[in-house]
Amino acid sequence: MKAFKPLEDFFIQNKWYYIFGIIWLLIIDAIQLIVPQILRTATNLLQEGKLTFSGILKYGLYIILTGLGIAIGRYFWRNYIIGTSRKLEYHLRKKLFGHLLTLSPNFFHTQKTGDLMAHATNDINAIRHALGMGIIMFVDSIFITILAIVMMIRTTNLRLTIIALFTLPFITIMVRRFGKVIHNRFRTVQEAFSQLTDVTQESFAGIRVIKSFVQEDLVIENFNKVNENNLEKNLKLVKISGVFHPLINFISSISFFIIIIYGGRLVILDIISLGDFIAFNNYLNLLVWPMMAMGWVINLLQRGIASMERINALLEEKPEIVDSDNAIELNSMKGKIEFKNVSFKYPTKENYALEDINFTIEEGQTLAIVGKTGSGKTTIVNLLLRLYDIKEGSILIDDVNIKNIDLKSLRENISYVPQDNFLFSTSIRENIGFAFDEPIDDETMIQSSKLAQVYDNIIAFPNKFETVLGERGVTLSGGQKQRVSIARALAKDSPVLILDDSLSAVDTETEEKILNGLKNIVKRKTTIIISHRISTVKDADHIIVLDEGRIVERGTHESLLELNGLYRYLYEKQLLEEKIS
Repeated sequence: MKAFKPLEDFFIQNKWYYIFGIIWLLIIDAIQLIVPQILRTATNLLQEGKLTFSGILKYGLYIILTGLGIAIGRYFWRNYIIGTSRKLEYHLRKKLFGHLLTLSPNFFHTQKTGDLMAHATNDINAIRHALGMGIIMFVDSIFITILAIVMMIRTTNLRLTIIALFTLPFITIMVRRFGKVIHNRFRTVQEAFSQLTDVTQESFAGIRVIKSFVQEDLVIENFNKVNENNLEKNLKLVKISGVFHPLINFISSISFFIIIIYGGRLVILDIISLGDFIAFNNYLNLLVWPMMAMGWVINLLQRGIASMERINALLEEKPEIVDSDNAIELNSMKGKIEFKNVSFKYPTKENYALEDINFTIEEGQTLAIVGKTGSGKTTIVNLLLRLYDIKEGSILIDDVNIKNIDLKSLRENISYVPQDNFLFSTSIRENIGFAFDEPIDDETMIQSSKLAQVYDNIIAFPNKFETVLGERGVTLSGGQKQRVSIARALAKDSPVLILDDSLSAVDTETEEKILNGLKNIVKRKTTIIISHRISTVKDADHIIVLDEGRIVERGTHESLLELNGLYRYLYEKQLLEEKIS
């Protein structure tokens, strides 16, 4: 039960809901114990010939009233306990999602989306069942067992009670042995479901690539493998559950068999009355449920514990990037950026992605970064945004080390257009205004979309800015997605603007219009432009050329051409490509 310790704050906050629910549950159990006594009295009167028609009506009414009381009690304990378990589900899912958002990008590089989805769905559902119906069955089975045994001893016969309960130790042994097996098998079921979810999500996300390469059969074959694995693991769990529950029922039924023989003999010998025998059988019948329920309780709790252990593993993950103890907020960032002797390698890599990087961008200047694919251009941006921390060198903004700047404050002062141009499956308006807590005003939205040269495209849609995009913006073309991403960054209007290969999917004419529109904007911002196209960067104040993680050239467009190095090679290569096209 230690696995549930992270939920301690929830239990403390909602303890009265559980307490009231348990109180109502106990009241119902007490009412259920009255029914055998009603039957006992009525049967004895019938046996003695003293039961009248009015007596039948009276005792029938008593049974109806007990049934009504049980129904009312069940309504309340369901609201208190089952309702609280639903709150628990909400609380835990919110806690998990909030925690995942604090983790560093490196965590998501090593975790599969489908696995995280399984944690947030299947695992949390298993925990809800364990701490909802599991608690109900546990309390109900213990309390009704104790009360029923007490009533059996007090109202009938001690020896008969002992004989009836001889199967309880066997049930306890079965529960303990099967519990461990169920726990392990349910854990493998959850892992198999995670794998199935991941493959399904990845297949749907890459449906265009699958169809373009005509690989539907291969994907189906792969899906069938993980689906069969999921089926196999579930069947193993079903097999053990299929043995467990009938075995508990069988052991319970042995008690009935013995009581019918021995109890019937006592009635014949006039040691106990027929009413006592019927009442005793009813109490024994009430005991069958706890015997069965205990099996279900173990099953539910073992599943819940297995799932909670998986959730705890995530909750115990610590973010790699955190604020320092004396982190400061940048209330009015000017935009001076400086890299000093920065070297960096990714956590899972042995080779350096960047080596000995030095440059300074003054406030309001534009730095362009060019280089071949994999030369480390985007890594510079990742370090500036503090998506990763450096161990060698330092990065300064306004002469303050970024490790001493509040993370939220740092990122709020940077407008970033990433390479992948991720858009959310919501309206264009909400995508452009993503940086704001309140809905974006029309003026800012229209102005930023015009600067990004996407306004005319949006207006052409039937619902204009209210047009809802598909998953990852799939309803837009590559160029439109890039321009909506640029509009989103421009609407944020931060002191630092970063464009990471953000014009690669637009034609040269549209690119020129966007760059011309940005000229007035970048004069009051510190701008970093990363691009393969020389036409995009030629007007920058400073240009650095990266190759294998090192700065091999730096200067202006004209001075770099005179060097006759890598920059000139890239420039002439692109001129040749334009002539050929």
